[in-house]
Order: sequence, then structure tokens, then C-alpha cells
Amino acid sequence: MLNVHLIPHTHNDVGWLKTVDQYFYGARNDIQHAGVQYILDSVIPQLLADPTKRFIYVEVAFFYRWWRLQAESMRQAVRQLVSEGRLEFINGGWCMNDEAATHYNAMIDQMTLGLRFLQETFGECGRPRAAWHIDPFGHSREQASLFAQMGFDGFFFGRLDYQDKANREQLREMEQIWRASASLQPPSADLFTGVLPNGYNPPLSLCWDQFCSDSPIVDDASDENNVDSLVAYFLETVAAQAKHYRTNHIVMTMGSDFQYENANLWYKNMDKLIKHVNAQQHNGSQVHVLYSTPTCYLWELFKANRSWSLKYDDFFPYADGPHHFWTGYFTSRPAFKRYERLSNNFLQVCNQLEALAGPVARMGPYGEGDSTVLRRAMAVAQHHDAVSGTEKQHVANDYAKRLAAGWDACQVLVSNALASISGNKENFIYCNYLNISVCPLTESASTFMVILYNPLGRRVNWNVRLPVNGAAYSVTDPNGQTVLNEVVPVSNFTWAVRRDRGDATHELIFPASAPPLGYSSYTVSKTASRDLRSRLAKRIREQAQPWVDAWSPRKIQNEHLRVLFDPVTGLLMEIQNLDKSISLSVSQNFFWYNASIGNDDSAQASGAYIFRPNRSEPFRVAGRARTYLVKNKLVQEVYQNFSSWCSQVVRLYAGQAYVELEWTVGPIPIDDGLGKEIISRFETSLQTDGRFYTDSNGREILERRRDYRATWNLSQTEPVAGNYYPVNSRIYIKNKKLQLTVLTDRSQGGSSVADGSMELMVHRRLLYDDNRGVGEPLLEPGVYHDGLVVRGRHLVFLDMVESSAYQHRLQAQQEFMAPQLVLALGGGPSFHQGQRSLKQFSALKQELPPSVHLLTLAQWDPSSVLIRLEHQFERGESANGSQPITVDLLHLFSSFTITSLQEMNLVANQKREAMNRLSWRPATGAARRQPYPPLNPLRVMLQPMEIRTFVATIQYIDPSGGQAEL
Repeated sequence: MLNVHLIPHTHNDVGWLKTVDQYFYGARNDIQHAGVQYILDSVIPQLLADPTKRFIYVEVAFFYRWWRLQAESMRQAVRQLVSEGRLEFINGGWCMNDEAATHYNAMIDQMTLGLRFLQETFGECGRPRAAWHIDPFGHSREQASLFAQMGFDGFFFGRLDYQDKANREQLREMEQIWRASASLQPPSADLFTGVLPNGYNPPLSLCWDQFCSDSPIVDDASDENNVDSLVAYFLETVAAQAKHYRTNHIVMTMGSDFQYENANLWYKNMDKLIKHVNAQQHNGSQVHVLYSTPTCYLWELFKANRSWSLKYDDFFPYADGPHHFWTGYFTSRPAFKRYERLSNNFLQVCNQLEALAGPVARMGPYGEGDSTVLRRAMAVAQHHDAVSGTEKQHVANDYAKRLAAGWDACQVLVSNALASISGNKENFIYCNYLNISVCPLTESASTFMVILYNPLGRRVNWNVRLPVNGAAYSVTDPNGQTVLNEVVPVSNFTWAVRRDRGDATHELIFPASAPPLGYSSYTVSKTASRDLRSRLAKRIREQAQPWVDAWSPRKIQNEHLRVLFDPVTGLLMEIQNLDKSISLSVSQNFFWYNASIGNDDSAQASGAYIFRPNRSEPFRVAGRARTYLVKNKLVQEVYQNFSSWCSQVVRLYAGQAYVELEWTVGPIPIDDGLGKEIISRFETSLQTDGRFYTDSNGREILERRRDYRATWNLSQTEPVAGNYYPVNSRIYIKNKKLQLTVLTDRSQGGSSVADGSMELMVHRRLLYDDNRGVGEPLLEPGVYHDGLVVRGRHLVFLDMVESSAYQHRLQAQQEFMAPQLVLALGGGPSFHQGQRSLKQFSALKQELPPSVHLLTLAQWDPSSVLIRLEHQFERGESANGSQPITVDLLHLFSSFTITSLQEMNLVANQKREAMNRLSWRPATGAARRQPYPPLNPLRVMLQPMEIRTFVATIQYIDPSGGQAEL
């Protein structure tokens, strides 16, 4: 008997063509008819009326809202449906997150948020068993690894490359086991993965929603009676689909975007379908149709007791036809991609300080602090039409507005926490426009405090750079020692970008350092007599010299690196690693691809989703850059001006082991009628054999090969776009000896389209829609409505292959968990009478080892905190970094005492020892599941790439030395 599992479902984008609120309430139906509240209002009565019916729901951001509006009687009815498995939550994150532009930290957080709500509301029956990513545009290996660590039994998705799908259908490889980590011991990152047959839509002619035009099933005595023909068609469809799958169970997704607003239409027709198809069994039919869910389907596949092939790579890039590569969204909306990454940084700071300061952080002298606003806004931002950049402009604005509200609420919390820990109630100021040298406090005050909070578990050195209007300053560290500082002019690039938003003429630079999970306070004072000031101003002007002598190669250097520039073109020419006595010719420049508007090969245009240049060779923005040099004791910088809309600073701070490239691009000109996609390209002499390497969501690295796919023979239709991959944090090329690595500050698309070459797409501005539903071109207006300007950083490492990982792993964590600057005038009153002022503080008794990252420290409930420790190296990539390591968790923190500790799964919705995932059998032989050793809080061992999650009950340590009960 062939069993056909009908899965009634709706796909509810947490923002896309409409904002989250517009979708929930059903507002702006002139844009798209969709109202999520009505879907749930309509489905629940159908389920209550008939115990055979099933429905699955996915997006907790919407369900949570609907739940809050329900009376207790409705809540009880829904609890009953959930406990009976008739309403089943699948996936269970706040949203269905993107997989290309997301960072693992935010992915884990958004899943934790949704799953926690389900756990607290419905208990164990609300815990989803299946992951469900039916709409994201390609699938990352790290996502599958995280899902496995979250306790999911299996994973279903809808979109994969059209060639890959055809190949899998032929080989009956639509379902297999994904071995999603090269470091974690199987089967801990193994995940049974199934490709759905029709994306996430119903089969053709079988859509019975109010949005559909397919014929209903008419089984009365009527001229419209179509039972025989529809049943025959259904049996044909089932037989065709079954040829591509290996068991006698197949699945059909009965629903689509925002469907089931009138659930009766669907259920009435599915009831008839089930009745009439199953009736054919009397005539010898071997087909049985039933209402089902992904979990029920998964269970039947498991009971079939088959062995399944293994997949080791990922599902990028995704193309839905020849010339249709969905690789543009890896870069689309680059400013929002950066804001999202920064917001994650600030959320972790906010979470940590809430956990360290206790209740006073949430209710203190600055008002009510609340981390949930930013936590929810960040969770919404992970949606596959949010950080991906594939939403309408007004929806992108709404996502940013939500994040901004979250920042406001967290700033109150951080101020409360800092006052309580430091002992002083200061007027704390958060300058969020430092990247364009705007900060009213530092520009106007003659004395101020700089508090540098470090969210990492190890000490961090950081170069502070603040906009000022003075010529000379003195800076003192927490111990009162003088700190070397320099003042440099604000660049013309920055003047042009910020326009009328600030008027600082200079930037103050000084090196700072902050202890692990703590802060250091620095004091800055304006100094000098008028005479001395004028001499200093003259010296500052002289620092910024244009390079006049065009015939000698120019260089900048520090104790670790020397960077050479071509004397004629002003372009970067060579990088030398002085510690290792190695050098590499590296030419870097900006280029633009002319966006296709369609041609004879295909009508496909480049758009928010799709990258399609109209030729493989990009155009140079400029053959040469106008340059000038700034050199002082702290920093050496080459300012490169390529055009009125493209510039860069190549920067080496003292003591820094990488070259910093700070690029500014935009507004991209379109008055020539051409859409443009801007890249930064690095060209070297390295023999790379068509290979390059990109990270997966900020964690494990995957090898990429040009014009190649590991699981099928690729027919390449787009030599550039078809070789683009998501770069969340790093991309590198190497030969047997040397490795050139570039770290990014946001998600971008990247590739190596020729040996020895590596490129990152930094910005795109397009004049046509790519016909994937968003219905508008990617023409971001920016602040001044003349086009978006984007500023960002690429950090470039040149090292030996064997020592590169140790460099890029630690720096990448320092980039996404960067220190938070908080400013104040100083001299504020004591927090408590008699409380001494702390200019330096660390919440750790000792630094964590370099290979261990404190991924999460957050308040869990009033008496406990959530802690995640992560081994941040892969197996075998670093002689020192890749060793197993132990941490004494019990005695790690100085702000509180851990009184009890429970280890959990990755999303903390199940005790680790209770995790009992289905054990799927790989064709290569079963991987033995290792029993968990008993937890020893004094020796928590971490293997490479392992994340361990704990809920710790704590008692706060009173600053006077005793225990403070919560």
C-alpha cells in the first residue's frame, strides 16, 4: 500500500511585501491579501469539529501574538489540540530564518526564543520534532548541524537547485542523511533531510484555497461532477511522485503562502479527496490517503528501517532555472545586513549585563530596562525575507525601526547595569554614528569618560577612535597612567558621507584594553595652550600628505606587517608578513558588474534575489586612486579615492596583525541607466586550482570549487553568479604554503572567479525587479533619498596555512562580539552611598582559553542564567587551537555563585540526558551514539566545534563580599 500523507499547512512570512503587523492584522490588502490572525481563527474550529483533521503551524512570532488575544476557553481548546497531536508545531523558531545571510549566534537565539514560548505554553507536547525550512533560498550545512544539536529528528525543505533536484529524482535520493559537521562526532550533527516534492505548494490542480482557481471536488449528481477524473488524476500524480522516493510513504504539502484564511474550503475538499481515493481500494487500488504531519511522516520513514545515503556539503548556490542564480541576496541591503550584525553584538552585551547586574538592570535609576524588545526584533530580523534583503523597502524600514526600539530599551538596561557595577550614576551616552565621526558629547566636551565593555571571555585590545574638535588631548587609563594618543583630521570621505550630521574636524585615537567580560574606564581631557594648539594643528595637517613623488613605491608598516602600494596607480600592491618573513603580491581594486536586464539567452534580470551580470568581466571603478598618507605613532593609513562614490582607507594600527580596509561605496550612480553590483577584488599569484573557502554561518569552513558541485555534474549557465557563495564572516584562498584570508563585518556574496583571485560584493543598486515576487527593484534611497551609502571593513590576513586559523578564528569572534563603547561626562553621584567607584571590572575570575568562546550569558528566569560555552576551532585546523579543552564552570564567574547546573540541548528546551533523537542508519554503517558522561562542573570538556548549553541557578555576590539572594 502506498500511503500519501497530506500536510495541511500555511506559510506565513514574518514580513515580506507587508510588515509584520500588516500581515498579522490583514492590513494593506491592496499590496497582498493576507491576514494571519484570520488563518488561526479559521483553522482551530475545523480541528475542533473533526478529530481526524491535522494542521501544522511554524512561525511563533505570529502565533504568540494570536495567543495573547485569546480567551482562556480558546487557549484550553488549543492546548487540547496540541496534546492530541492534531495541531502540531513544526520548526518552532520565532521565524523561519534565512540560511545564507544569518550568523549562527542569531540563528540559535531566534530558535531558542520561539521554542521556549512553546515549551512554557504547551510543555513537552509543544516541542517540535521536525525542522521545516520550506522557503529559504538554499540551505547551509551549519543550519543542519544546529538543528541536529537542537534535538530535531529530521528536516524538510522546499527549494534546491533545479539540476540537483532532477538528478535526485532520477536517483531516488530525495531523502538522505546530512552529515552536517566535519568536526563533531557522528551522529551528533547527522540530520535526516527530505526534499519536498513541490516546493511547499500542493500538486498542480489540487489547490483549494480562496486564492486558488482550481476546481473544487463535486461529488453530487451534477453536470459538474468531477470525482472520477480528479481521482484518476490524483492517482497518476501519486504514482509519478512515488517513483522519486524510496519507501511506500510520500508527502504532499497542502497549502502555501498565507493560505487557510477560510480553512473550510481546504478541509471540505481534502475530506472528499480522502474519501473517494480511499474508496478505490475496493477496486484494487493500492493508495491510501490520510491527514498527517511532518512528524508522523518522519516516524513512518524511520519504521521502514532502511539505510540512507550521506550528504557532506551544502545546498548553495540555489538556481530555479538556467541563468537564475539566487546569489544576489547574499549582499542585498548591505546597510541593514550590517545593522543586524551590530544589533546582535549589542544584544549580547545587553544580555550579559542583565545577567551580571541582576534585578537592578531591569529596574534602576534610568528607568525600566528590557532586553526582550531587542531579542524579539533580532529574531524577526533573521526571517528569510529580512536580513536576506528580499523585502519591499517599507518593510526593510520597519525591520530597522524594530531594531532601533530594541536598542533604546537595551540602552536603559545597560545604563542601569553599568551604574550598579561601577558605583556611579553617570549620564551614559551611546554614540551610534561613530562610523561617520559623529558624537555630540566628544565633539563638545573638554573632559569625558570612555567606558569600554568587552563581551568576550578573554582580554581584548581595541583602538578607540572618537570625533573631536580639539587639537590635543590627554588620556588616562583606569590606573591613572597616561595613554599615548594621536589626533588626525576627519577625512574628506567622512565629511562627504555625513553631510550635515556632525561637524567634528578631527578624530582622537588611543589604544585601549578591556578585561574579559568586563570594562575599563578611560578619562579624556582637552589640553594645551593656544600656542601649542596651533603648532599641533600644523603637525596634524602635515601628517596628511599627498604622495608627490610618483616613482618610489610607498608603504605603511608596523611591527607585524608591511603593505606596499603601486607608486603610479596608488593601488595596494604587496603584503609582507614580517613575523614569518613571507610576502605576497596582492592587488586590490573596486569593480562593478553591469546588471543584466535580460537577453537572448534568458529574460532574467538581476534583482534583490538574483545576481546576473550581463557579462563575466566587470568594469573597473578607476584604474588609479588619488591617495594621501597619514602616519603617526599609533596608526599608518593610506586614503584612496577611486571616484566621487567609491573610496577606501588602508589602515595599519600599531600591534595589529592584519590590514584593515575601510571602504565607502555609494550613492551608486544610475544616471547612465545601468544597474551596478560593486565588488572589492583581490588578485594574487597564488596557484589555487579553482578552489576557495567560505564559512558556513560564521562557523565551519567549506571548500568551494569553481564550476563544480559535489553531488551532480553541473551544467554551468552563469560563470560568475553560478560561482557565488554566502560569506558570513570570512573567505580565503591558499596554496600549499600561504593563505590570504579576508574577514567581513556583515554577510556578503563572494567568489573566486579566476585562480589566485578573490572577490566580495559590497553593494548593489538595480533598476529592474527580478520577478520573484517582491515587485520592486533594489533601489535603496538612503538617508538623503539620492541612493544608499555603505561603509564597511574587510580585514586581510596573510599567513602560513597552518597558522591562519588561529589568527582568523580569534579575530572573527572579536569582530562579531566587539567591545561596546559607552561615554559619559564623568563626576556623577554614587550609586549607593559609600559605594566605591570601579574604574575596571571583570565578571570572570580568570580569562577563558583562546579556543573557548562564551557564546551566551543571559537571564533565563529570576534565579537562573543561560550559559553557552563554545569551542571555536574545527578539528585539525590549528595545532594549538584544535585541542579538546576543559573549563571550570563552577568557579568561572566572580559576580555570582552557581548553586546548581543543568546541561540542556542547544536551545535549552530539553535536558541533555533526555535527548533521544531517532537513530537513522547511514549506508556506510551506523554511527554509534556515545553516552553522555556525567556532568562535572569543575571540568566541562569541549571538543572542537562543540557548543554546550547550561541553565545555572545562581546567587549574586554582594560587592561587600557576601551572598545576595535574588
